[in-house]
Amino acid sequence: MRASQSFLPLLKETPAEAELVSHQLLLRGGFIRRLASGLYTWLPLGLRVLRRVEQVVREEMDRSGAQEILMTVVQPAELWQESGRWELYGPELLRLKDRHQRDFCLGPTHEEVISDLARREIRSYRQLPVNLYQIQTKFRDEIRPRFGLMRAREFIMKDAYSFHMDQASLEEGYRAMYDAYCRVFQRLGLDFRAVEADSGAIGGKRSHEFHVLADSGEDAIAFCRHCDYAANVELAESAENPEAAATPAVDTPAAVLTETPDIRSVAAQAEHLGIGRHQIVKTILVMADDRPLLLLLRGDDELNLIKAQRHLGCARLRLATAEEAEEHTGAPVGFIGPRDLPAGLPVLADLRLRGLQDFSSGANQRDKHWLHLQWGRDLPWPEAWADLRLVQAGDPCPRCAGGSLEICRGIEVGHVFQLGTRYSERLGVRVLDEGGREQTVLMGCYGIGVSRIVAATVEQSHDERGIVWPEALAPFRVGIVAINGRKSPAVLSAALELHDRLEAAGIPTLLDDRDERPGVQFATLDLIGLPHRVVVSDKLLAQGMLEYRARRDSDNRLLTPDALWELLGGAS
Repeated sequence: MRASQSFLPLLKETPAEAELVSHQLLLRGGFIRRLASGLYTWLPLGLRVLRRVEQVVREEMDRSGAQEILMTVVQPAELWQESGRWELYGPELLRLKDRHQRDFCLGPTHEEVISDLARREIRSYRQLPVNLYQIQTKFRDEIRPRFGLMRAREFIMKDAYSFHMDQASLEEGYRAMYDAYCRVFQRLGLDFRAVEADSGAIGGKRSHEFHVLADSGEDAIAFCRHCDYAANVELAESAENPEAAATPAVDTPAAVLTETPDIRSVAAQAEHLGIGRHQIVKTILVMADDRPLLLLLRGDDELNLIKAQRHLGCARLRLATAEEAEEHTGAPVGFIGPRDLPAGLPVLADLRLRGLQDFSSGANQRDKHWLHLQWGRDLPWPEAWADLRLVQAGDPCPRCAGGSLEICRGIEVGHVFQLGTRYSERLGVRVLDEGGREQTVLMGCYGIGVSRIVAATVEQSHDERGIVWPEALAPFRVGIVAINGRKSPAVLSAALELHDRLEAAGIPTLLDDRDERPGVQFATLDLIGLPHRVVVSDKLLAQGMLEYRARRDSDNRLLTPDALWELLGGAS
């Protein structure tokens, strides 16, 4: 393709609303344009990248045995009411009415639609297992769309849904999708990790997220370099420290009730009492399905609400308000503690408290804290224990001996779920088994954020000059700069000949034949991130050479046309 005949609207200045690097560079490089909040038009360069992602995803899905379909964006409310998500999904579900005043929504996901298709068309165990997928537009009415393609309201997604007779078949299908996702991200040239994850609003008993590693990622990931353990910090565990086992009381000073005027935070408490934060028991009142419950943690740990909710098995878990805390404990927030609690208030303690011997806590009185408390002496041992804390860098790995956890940031680009019967039960997806009995099928759900991959790649792969596309994602593999091509017929002819030869060999090539200064041409190719740059000039032609530089390199190389051809793979 010739740049002089292409629609390449570049921007010299970074738009003020673009916060992330990916948003800035995709706008400046002419890949996308904003239409409205969270809505973007894909320009020719951007669409070429998007189609490359789709191609790899489609090839690996087909290879896995999944079959492509295409479902509607507009979905009838009746299906969402059947599943119970019409009200539960919340304001992200964009609802609308047709001319007959019937309720519909724009699909943020397609569990309901695929379940309706399955219950109409799948009748027998002989038709299972089956995996159906689509690559299609989704719409989620985000309260605050931001970061360009990273959190847009309209986006492109690959979603697949599998149906199975039993758990063993579901496990097999889940593993096939897991492996297919790994192949997709490997082929796209991304540095990624698959991590154990919480299923969230989609539901299900088992799930993994796939994260592109980038400092700008919204999610924190805990992983071990000594083994394959990796998990979203919302779910990550650490091995219980050896000293964290319950131990007999040691000889510590008698408990002392201490005046702590307006000392409410752990940091202020530690400073006022002259102790470490790890010597403080932090007491947090939460509401588990509207029932009060006290959670106890070490002062240097942070509560992981998701892990606590999974342990408790409640539908909703939230921090209590200040008014609720005083109502149920009799003490203001900041002065609640595990000693002298009201009768009947359940307590759940973090495992790391089992080894704590001499600690401070709130006294359930305003402006007072206990010092030198001891389990079994000054207050009873908690009856229930669980892993309630957010893991920290340096925690021992829960899977291997000798490993420790590291924390990095990631951008979620894929998620696989074992849904079980969550949707098939509610929407009546049943088949006849071998004995002629009706049985509810098991489901799996598998999503890839196709358009988000484009932004995530830029976040992971860029420099001060612009985007650095991996080979598999670049809109063009090679960029040719024809210096003074408008004035030199020899340069333009040689550049066109090279362009046509590369294109004929299946190597997508952009020829910059614009009437621009060489510096502008070089800057353009650097900005849009093509993997290879070739320069043609009168001086180089006189030497029988071409100038070559890979996008990730800092130095130019002089090559003969044959050497260049061999380097770019054209000879094969």
